[in-house]
Amino acid sequence: MRRRRMFIVLLLALVSGVAAAFLALRFVSQSDSPVTSTRANTSEVVVAARDLQLGSVLTPQDIKLIEWPGNSLPVGYSSSTEEVLGRGLITSVAENEPLLSTKMALSEAGGGLPIVIPEGQRAVSVQVDEVVAVSGFVLPGNRVDVLVTLDQATYSDNPITKVIMQNVAVLSAGQIIAPDANGTPQVVSTSTLLVTPEEAERLVLAATKGRIQFALRNTLDMDSLSTSGVRVSGLVPGGQPVRRTTTRRRAPVPRRAPSIEVIRGAEVTTETVPPGGSE
Repeated sequence: MRRRRMFIVLLLALVSGVAAAFLALRFVSQSDSPVTSTRANTSEVVVAARDLQLGSVLTPQDIKLIEWPGNSLPVGYSSSTEEVLGRGLITSVAENEPLLSTKMALSEAGGGLPIVIPEGQRAVSVQVDEVVAVSGFVLPGNRVDVLVTLDQATYSDNPITKVIMQNVAVLSAGQIIAPDANGTPQVVSTSTLLVTPEEAERLVLAATKGRIQFALRNTLDMDSLSTSGVRVSGLVPGGQPVRRTTTRRRAPVPRRAPSIEVIRGAEVTTETVPPGGSE
């Protein structure tokens, strides 16, 4: 009796195991595995093979293709290298960042700084030093205010410092080789700003007739403030501008000798009295 019961239990266990294996095999055969499904829903996207700077013209060494999930493709992506080769970047791109159409100029536009300049604006370079360039913190993509200081020789007897432009974009910052007054080559630091034609005139005149300086600002701060500038007389309350005075010496006026009129009948004559009188 006991053996019969054990046989029935083993038989039921065997039947259950076979049924479970059959159901599992059927489920697997009717559905794709997660790995297969993921691979089937990917697309090729062109990305940067290394960090690329603004104005770079894309070469085969600059790009590569990677697999990208098909349900989250970026807008404006490229799926083949032919679509991006020879096009210039209008913004800096990091390694593995997709090369979107909004980050590239047209293929016939070329590369370099000109493709970055929007229509109606100009790129103007000015010479700077560590003070003007805020100790080297003024970098491409930053925004600055431009101040000019006009000294006594330029602006009467009351020098002034004034903000002449606000929220100006910095396109590039670097160094060039330029000759000094004696013709000797030297390294000169420059910054290139994106301005309107009217601002370009103001910037060049300020750099020529005064001393300019940049004030670095938060890139999220887009407000423009109206300022009246500050003069030397306004640095100290109640202060007055220092005026230069010039003392002029007049030449001595020669003294005239006294004279008298002498009337002799109808004749009138004037005679000069010698110094010390006449004896």
